[in-house]
Amino acid sequence: MNRSMKELKRILFLDPSIATFNVGDKIISQSVREHIKPLMDFSFVVDASTHLPVTMYLKNIFYSYDFDYRFVCGSNLIRGKMNSIMKLWDVNLQSARIISPLILVGVGWWKKGDQPNQYSKALYSRLLDKKKLHSVRDNYTLTQFQSMGFKNIINTSCPTMWKLTKDHCKDIPTGKASRVVTTLTDYDKNPVEDQKMINVLSRSYQKVYLWLQGVNDFNYAALLHLPENVELINPNLEDYDAILESGDIDYVGTRLHAGIRALQKKKRTIILAVDHRALEKKKDFNLTVIDRHDVDLLEGMIHDTFKTDIQIPIDRIQAWKQQFLDE
Repeated sequence: MNRSMKELKRILFLDPSIATFNVGDKIISQSVREHIKPLMDFSFVVDASTHLPVTMYLKNIFYSYDFDYRFVCGSNLIRGKMNSIMKLWDVNLQSARIISPLILVGVGWWKKGDQPNQYSKALYSRLLDKKKLHSVRDNYTLTQFQSMGFKNIINTSCPTMWKLTKDHCKDIPTGKASRVVTTLTDYDKNPVEDQKMINVLSRSYQKVYLWLQGVNDFNYAALLHLPENVELINPNLEDYDAILESGDIDYVGTRLHAGIRALQKKKRTIILAVDHRALEKKKDFNLTVIDRHDVDLLEGMIHDTFKTDIQIPIDRIQAWKQQFLDE
């Protein structure tokens, strides 16, 4: 099919998987791109990292090209005090003038209790496209934006979950597999409860695979006692996918997006929540999650049978997508 140059769209992806220390960001990025691609036929895509500052090179790109859409691809980038040194998105009021207007795709709030200040409200007002619906990944993030006066925000869940429909979940086993893949969380260590989890998995499964999702997960695992039936998996998404696709395997671990990847691959999944993100997804979408502090309940849950019945907000997802199809 011949296309005129006027039909070519220019798309900017602000991507957390570039320069990341967490392979989970790659799971998010892949899912965002998978869902956006059908909406953006015949497009030239420019990628930039959310973790890095806006350099002179990027400023030239932003000034020189008229992008049709500028997407912020998920992750827990949003916080209430964006003038703090500690933030996952390297943006400020000055750079916001250059990179806006942006469209949020399944973003989440950094930490519970991190209430928004006036600086952050002003920053998001400058950053976000005022004519588009923005997608956030849970009701907690939605409520925080609403408290700042934003009305064009909807809770669609994370794009990693958008395919976890009832038909998809029907194919996820209800009973225990013979093997399991697990994860630890390097930035939120609890050696006592994590050791309990490892011990339960070692007793309950013939083989335990430990996938290293974060840059310091290996160092943390070295502090624990790993039984003989535990095998380490390389810290890349390809090796993790290969384990999930090898058949007869569950996922039980503390990494949220490792668990969602397992669900994408139709694997029975139990996520041990180390912070509010997984617990919010349990509350909003019925994800199978227990608090890590309740690790004593884990063994019974593993040996029990349960259905995976995730409640995806299909209507809100479609509403977010439709705004691009209508143009």
